[in-house]
Amino acid sequence: MTRTEPRNGALVLFSGGQDSATCLAWALDRYDTVETLGFDYGQRHRVELECREGFRAAIAQTFPEWGERLGDDHMIDLSVLGSISDTAMTREIEIETAANGLPNTFVPGRNLMFMQIAAAIAYRRGLEFLVGGMCETDFSGYPDCRDDTMKALQVALNLGMETRFVIETPLMWLDKADTWRLAQQLGGEALVELVRVETHTCYVGERAELNDWGFGCGECPACKLRKRGYEAYLAGEHVTQAPV
Repeated sequence: MTRTEPRNGALVLFSGGQDSATCLAWALDRYDTVETLGFDYGQRHRVELECREGFRAAIAQTFPEWGERLGDDHMIDLSVLGSISDTAMTREIEIETAANGLPNTFVPGRNLMFMQIAAAIAYRRGLEFLVGGMCETDFSGYPDCRDDTMKALQVALNLGMETRFVIETPLMWLDKADTWRLAQQLGGEALVELVRVETHTCYVGERAELNDWGFGCGECPACKLRKRGYEAYLAGEHVTQAPV
C-alpha cells in the first residue's frame, strides 16, 4: 500500500485495558480519523486482547459521532518480544520486585518497540499523532513510561523517518482517579461504565467476577491500582476535575 497524504488523524495504542481505552475516547474527541493498534506478545493477561473488539463496537454504538471517526484496527504479532522476555507479564511466575529494583512485570523494550511499529504503520496510513497510555504519576516504575522517554523517542522517530510525528500521552500526569474522571468528562457515566465493564487490566488475566471497579483478581498491582483509583474517583468526583 502506498503512503497516503497526512490528515488530522491519530493511531492509538489500544491494548484493551482501562488506560488505552480512555486514550481512545480522548483521541476520538479530538481527531477526524482514529485508528487503533494492538500487540500480541504472549502476554499472560492475553484476555485483554479479547476485550478490544467489544470495546470498539460498544463505544461506536454508544457514541455515534465517535463511531463515524473510528477507523481501522491493526493487530501485530509480536511474539518475539515474549520469547526473549523473562517477566511476570510473559511467564507464569510470582509478581515481585526484581534485583534491579523494578517490578518483574516490566517487559524491557516493550513500549519502545510498540511506538516504533506504531510509527511505521502511521507513516503508511498518513496519521500524524501517536497516542499512548503511558503515565508517570500512577505507574509501576517502568522507565519506558516516563515523559522523558517518550520525548526522546519522538525525536528519534522523526529523525529516522523524516517525519513530524507527535507522540501524545494524555494520561502522563494523571493518577488513576484522574483517569476515571477524564473518562467521565469525555463521555459521562456511559463511558465510565464501558471502561468498567468492557476493559481488562488485571495482570493475571482473571475475568470471572465483575467487581465495582471492573474485572480482575483484586490482588495484583494493576488491580489494586485500578480499585484504589475508582474508589477515589467516586469519593471526589464532584471536587476534583482532571485536565482534558
